[in-house]
Amino acid sequence: MRKLTYALTLSAALIAASAAYAEDTVMVGGQQMYPSKDIVDNAVNSADHTTLVAAVKAAGLVDTLKSKGPFTVFAPTNAAFAKLPAGTVETLVKPENKATLTKILTYHVVPGRYGFAKLESEIKKGGGKAELATASGGKLTFMQNGPHNIYIVDDGGHIANITTYDVNQSNGVINVIDTVLLPK
Repeated sequence: MRKLTYALTLSAALIAASAAYAEDTVMVGGQQMYPSKDIVDNAVNSADHTTLVAAVKAAGLVDTLKSKGPFTVFAPTNAAFAKLPAGTVETLVKPENKATLTKILTYHVVPGRYGFAKLESEIKKGGGKAELATASGGKLTFMQNGPHNIYIVDDGGHIANITTYDVNQSNGVINVIDTVLLPK
């Protein structure tokens, strides 16, 4: 009986592990991101995106980013937010600054699914550069610098590198970036 219990326990563990791999997960912030989950349900598990998640909550964008989409989110890490001048994040999450915070966060969102291959294709079609409209009404410019390095230029000329591509979600895709993008 003990052997049967052990075999059943081992089988269950192997089935659970193979299910995770079957979803083709990507590790972000020390956690697996599951394509069957939405943008918010995955982001809350990333240790590298706690500032972004807090900002999304403060801006009231949780329901939007849990909706059908599809959306591409260029997700700044905690380290990206830390590059902003001291006190910036604390000021932005105050209720009286909700409109400004919302504009900044939606500037990081592009309608549609833009993983590495689609961004690279758009850059090639544009002769080395692609411009995409953001959910906030701004524009982001994408260029390639090497065989697997796409970077983004915001309206103010700030540059963000995409450090992790193709984190697929049920309602879009996340590409992790190393700098907060700022609209005009």
